[in-house]
Amino acid sequence: MELSPCGMLFRGSTQVQVDGGYTGEPFAGGVMERLKATVQVVKRNELHTFAVLPKRWIVERCFGWLEKCRRLWKNCERKLNTSLQFVHLAFLALLLRRL
Repeated sequence: MELSPCGMLFRGSTQVQVDGGYTGEPFAGGVMERLKATVQVVKRNELHTFAVLPKRWIVERCFGWLEKCRRLWKNCERKLNTSLQFVHLAFLALLLRRL
């Protein structure tokens, strides 16, 4: 598990909320060791019912906004940094449209 580059980004975070797929002590121990934060697993209650889960809608809403950019549908870039820059440009375009 590689969390070292993320350590500087999440310096002030004390809690990390993750999906149900990240349960387990190895992941929680790695987050505590590298980020000094606790892990809260946000699980769905029932399979086919809709319920707003705490903070999960923020991430899913952002993914929904990114889905509107056709360039991000498929990863055609050679370098990871280029893909990251296109994500930044997509969010910048979103913010500029809202001004």
